[in-house]
Amino acid sequence: MSIRNFQYLLRPQSVAVIGASARPGSVGRVLMRNMLAAGFKGPVLPVNPRHAELDGRRCFPDVAALPVTPDLAVIATPPAAVPGIVAALGARGTKAAVVITAGIDKTLRAAMLAAAGPHLLRIVGPNCLGVAVPRIGLDATFSHAAPLNGDLAFVTQSGAVMTAVIDWTRARGIGLSHLVSLGDMADADFGDLLDYLGGDPQVRAILLYIEAVTNARKFMSAARAAARLKPVVVVKAGRQEAGARAAASHTGALAGLDAVYDAAFRRAGMLRVTELGELFDAAETLALLRFPPRDSEVGDRILIVTNGGGLGVMAADAVAACGGRLAEPAPATVARLNAALPPTWSHGNPIDIIGDADAERYRAAMEAALDDPGADAVLVLNCPTAMLTPEQAARAVVGAVADRRGRVLASWAGGEAAAAGRALLIRARIAQYDTPGAAVAAFMQSVQHRRNREALLQTPPAIAAEIKGDMAVARMIVEAALNAGQEWLGEAEAKALLAAYGVPVVATYVADTPGRVAELAAGIKGPVAVKIRSPDITHKTDVGGVALDIATPAAAREAAERMLVAVEAKRPDARLAGFTVQRMESRPRAHELIVGIVADRQFGPVVLVGQGGTAVELADDKALALPPLNLLLAREALSRTRISRLMQPHRGRPGADLDAVALAMIRVAQIAIDLPEVAELDINPLLADAEGVVALDARVRVARPALPGSARLAISPYPAELEEDVADRDGRRFRLRPIRPEDEPALRQGFTKLSAHDVRMRFFAPLRTLDHPMAARLTQIDYDREMAFVLEAPGDGGKAELFGVGRLMADPDNARAEFALVVRSDVAGKGLGSILLDRVLRHARRRGVGEVWGDVLAENAAMLDLCRRLGFAVTPSPEDPATVRATIRP
Repeated sequence: MSIRNFQYLLRPQSVAVIGASARPGSVGRVLMRNMLAAGFKGPVLPVNPRHAELDGRRCFPDVAALPVTPDLAVIATPPAAVPGIVAALGARGTKAAVVITAGIDKTLRAAMLAAAGPHLLRIVGPNCLGVAVPRIGLDATFSHAAPLNGDLAFVTQSGAVMTAVIDWTRARGIGLSHLVSLGDMADADFGDLLDYLGGDPQVRAILLYIEAVTNARKFMSAARAAARLKPVVVVKAGRQEAGARAAASHTGALAGLDAVYDAAFRRAGMLRVTELGELFDAAETLALLRFPPRDSEVGDRILIVTNGGGLGVMAADAVAACGGRLAEPAPATVARLNAALPPTWSHGNPIDIIGDADAERYRAAMEAALDDPGADAVLVLNCPTAMLTPEQAARAVVGAVADRRGRVLASWAGGEAAAAGRALLIRARIAQYDTPGAAVAAFMQSVQHRRNREALLQTPPAIAAEIKGDMAVARMIVEAALNAGQEWLGEAEAKALLAAYGVPVVATYVADTPGRVAELAAGIKGPVAVKIRSPDITHKTDVGGVALDIATPAAAREAAERMLVAVEAKRPDARLAGFTVQRMESRPRAHELIVGIVADRQFGPVVLVGQGGTAVELADDKALALPPLNLLLAREALSRTRISRLMQPHRGRPGADLDAVALAMIRVAQIAIDLPEVAELDINPLLADAEGVVALDARVRVARPALPGSARLAISPYPAELEEDVADRDGRRFRLRPIRPEDEPALRQGFTKLSAHDVRMRFFAPLRTLDHPMAARLTQIDYDREMAFVLEAPGDGGKAELFGVGRLMADPDNARAEFALVVRSDVAGKGLGSILLDRVLRHARRRGVGEVWGDVLAENAAMLDLCRRLGFAVTPSPEDPATVRATIRP
């Protein structure tokens, strides 16, 4: 349902408190107290049949007796009463409710949702602390204190965490725009709140405390959209699983639940922190730090100013541990410091101004540090001394910082003595942390977040050969196994499946007897490997089912015979189907990797890459990524493994072909997309060296999927089924297809072919160039909520020329969608605009969009004529007299 009617939840004009009470300490009493104390301007209507009056206000016996229909109802009643109250509210026309009540079982929950559904009444909760929006004086919570007003939104599943956040932010003077306790998430969930808060211009950043995600597809779509607009910081509780994942494959054993969440947060562009304390520090960082943009990189260089050498060393160690860099003071900075500080100052970074420093030294050092061109941020430290109180030191820093406080972090060591200095820094809006390490960690979190957001805008290189598998072959292999009741593909079948998707594999032959093993070995040049073949044995080495580097056919026969004896002894229950024989790959400098797929309960199929081999679980070196993948995403995941560093060129040894590994990951991800029957997949080992990659062994588990097709995926894949060939009125052929991230260069090049008139008709203003951030936003779309069709002439691997774009941008509820259209002037007037807009409307119909609209310049006669021919109603724009609005119900 997404954000429909959320305006009544988070911007209500009137509030009913159902279950309001006069009993001290009761939830109903605290709710009324908080609502009245917060300064809400609209009616606050208590409902309780036991009272005629509460807090000087008339109290109503039930919902029907209310004099007005409340926008929002806050319910704190016994569980059994909740469904009936929701039904009464829906009948009155109320559109939102916060259900504080705990103890609502599955039956009551179903009844509550059934009562709300026909009226589109949105519910937060049940079992929650409530909702607060300080800006409008809304405090519909039973918290012990009220939050300050600000621009950070906080959403949590835990009411206890919400009260802790209120305490912490109040003590530091940090304001919050929204606080939402989701509780059991019967209706409103994280995806809904991310959509709403991401689109609220008064929210600068969103903080999340997550215990579990319910609708992964909706969550990822909303998170990716929100993270493009503003920082989203998340702490995920439950990092350790209660029990190890029961999985037969190495991939399944390695891909723990928390690692999947980590991959999801990273893919969405969110910043993950590990504990609540770090979330608080992230709130401080996001509220107070402002870093100037850099042309080429996200700056991670920090300059430290301290009056205590030990504190400075601790901070420098923290910089190294967190992956940051100590800035090298510029010669001009050193000269200024030499003039202002005693000769015994440290002459480097940290800038130790010596323990007897006075206020003037602090001021001079801070001004010099902030002027240094090589410093992205300045960390100032203080330990109490008899020469200068912490408060005096803080006052000197505040005076030196002036309007550059957004680049300053501070940590005042000590307890009671430091309190006044910390308070002064907080009042001056300078980011203050309890320890130097916490300050450095917060700075590096900010760096990582900015890098994550930049990564969202990177353009992946086009892949020359499009990643498309031979679906007919792959499906035949999978269906044959399923029809035979076979859970695991044989090694030969698994490799055939990989080969159908272009993954290089070692040719593997099947033998039913040791004699046949010898015959096959005789036909293979060089040493061979022999492996047992059994649908019941997945880890063949564990039962003596693998023999390597066999030099002769006779030795191959003997190895097979020994194998039968060993397997019979260790797995007498296993069904044996013979052997596989393959040539031994001689790649002495190759690295053993694992690449695989595992199906996660929440996020669907996940791709894993890491160090492979027989000790793969012991190495525990892996990175996860959600499909679909491109070269940038695959490379980034690979770069997070330890083995990727060993694969770099070193000491005269050539590096491995990392792009070949990335391509193998992309091909495996495509298997996950195309074949929902593939439940688990292991390539182990995948050998990788300078010559490329090759799969030596593979196993695949198949099962009938619970969800069809792409519904299993957390991120909507490229919709290849929407591709088609079209022709203009002159018969010239074009390919019409959905846009891809790789299209950015072609889109920017196509922009240069637009005339100044075309640009103004499309963008309503003159634009000389289409810059990278805008082009990335136009090409890197979420197919779940947006679509752009492009027209291209035949080209090579993503380098084709683009002649037109038709775009559809839906709201989160899919109720309305805006269209946009541009066709190059050199192909205009030949029916291509009509084709593009027709496909946009067809897509809107498929998605169930209620209304398609677009603003058109009143002078754009050609576009208006096209809209009318396709059935649009054209009316004056309600916002701009120079434009008209075209609308249609597709």
